[in-house]
Amino acid sequence: MGVETSDGDRGIEREIDSDPQSTSREQIENDKYPEGGAKAWSVVFGAWCAMIPSMGLLNSLGILHAWTSTHQLKEYSEFRIGWIFGAYGFFLYLGGAQAGPIFDAYGPNFVIVPGSIGIVVALICFSFSTEYYQIFLSFSVLGGLSACTLFTPVVSAVGHWFNVRRGFATGIACTAGGIGGVIFPLIILFTAPKIGFPWAIRIIALLSAILCSIACLLLKTRLSRNMKAGASIDFRALKDANYAATTLAVFLVEFAVFIPITYIASYALHVGVYQQTSYLLIVFLNVGAIPGRFLPGLLADRLGRFNVMILTAIICGILTLSLWLCAGDDVHAIIAFSVLFGFWSGAAISLTPVCISQVCATEDYGKRNGTTFTVASVGTLAGIPIAGAIQSGDGGEYGGLIIFGGALYLAAAFAFILARVVCRGWSLKTKF
Repeated sequence: MGVETSDGDRGIEREIDSDPQSTSREQIENDKYPEGGAKAWSVVFGAWCAMIPSMGLLNSLGILHAWTSTHQLKEYSEFRIGWIFGAYGFFLYLGGAQAGPIFDAYGPNFVIVPGSIGIVVALICFSFSTEYYQIFLSFSVLGGLSACTLFTPVVSAVGHWFNVRRGFATGIACTAGGIGGVIFPLIILFTAPKIGFPWAIRIIALLSAILCSIACLLLKTRLSRNMKAGASIDFRALKDANYAATTLAVFLVEFAVFIPITYIASYALHVGVYQQTSYLLIVFLNVGAIPGRFLPGLLADRLGRFNVMILTAIICGILTLSLWLCAGDDVHAIIAFSVLFGFWSGAAISLTPVCISQVCATEDYGKRNGTTFTVASVGTLAGIPIAGAIQSGDGGEYGGLIIFGGALYLAAAFAFILARVVCRGWSLKTKF
């Protein structure tokens, strides 16, 4: 069986089956990529620096939610607070539709430099915010839109230097999200009680400024630029069944992943766990997420990216519906869930862009990546407040919220199975 192609003969990265002619085309395509070397790995390091502020804040939503819900926003319902943190992820992914094509046409600095300035300004404004609308505008809107320029383009830049090892290289860069998710909560946990929450956020802003400066110097592209790229959502690409099925799967997994990340600390406070331990759960989750970013990527390059996404989504669903749902006030069970979920959910960040790269041409990677995450942004926006509404409607209990999150993960696993079947058929031996 030959490889399906689209967009002419522009070398779509697809895993190849047994057809010798297809294998030859894949080998020619793979030979175009350095797959390593000082320049390639310096780009990965630059991407790592850029993603600590953007994805680190995304992975710190739990402690920010727990802190603001008991301080600045203690008079507001979980449903209304949920919109703030859902909106951060929404704007982060939504802006990818604009950042991706600009990256394709003009290179990384046209989006990364203004985004770096924006994320620092957003954090400084957030540190002075005390009202609901102020937090929403500074953290969610300005912060989310700035963060998108430090996620979509940098992932795409890594894709210019790696193909066969793209999952591993992207996973290495995405460990930044877990590291940021460890560092930022620790800064808040240990400095906010002493010098205040605003100064803790300003320390994070300073660290972000340093890292973004390094990223601006190191991030480079290698392939020819697509000057025809337009800063728009390419819904026409969804006519391609392979790409549409992949986008649906990414939408569902992004819908699911932020519910445990956002609510695990608040859950622990609800069941009576000490405040400091509750906040540390976000650190434990991100400690698990650090190897969970690159180990699944290493495995995916050998077994297939979609295959690994199916496995991780199933395990996350099982962990949520068994370990978290039955944890009660057992702090050891809650910590165990945090670490294990952090590890197995890491693929939802590091592998989803790589899955997209398998069903599009490299020249269109930024645009397709941005389009998919624009679709996924709707799930990110809705997931956290819907979970908050379920929790409020359940009398403040978390059972319904946990079941909702687990069910979404199982739906995501089914969607990745469907996407794999659409792209490569039912054969279990196929590496895809």
